Amino acid sequence: GEKVYLARRRNGITQDKLAEDTGLDRSYISQIENGRRNPSAKSLLEISRTLNIEVGELLGQGRLRKRS
Repeated sequence: GEKVYLARRRNGITQDKLAEDTGLDRSYISQIENGRRNPSAKSLLEISRTLNIEVGELLGQGRLRKRS
């Protein structure tokens, strides 16, 4: 959740914008960021695409960086 939060902030977008761009509910994004929900694989893929980072980075495999 923290990595989603950090990547979203780094990209300068709000939870509302992330929700809109991914097709997910804003409250679901908030729950992920606050560690109250674990995102599905599909949700992680949508979030990573929208934030332009690798899924593995959201899973704790490496530092957050933009996809090439």
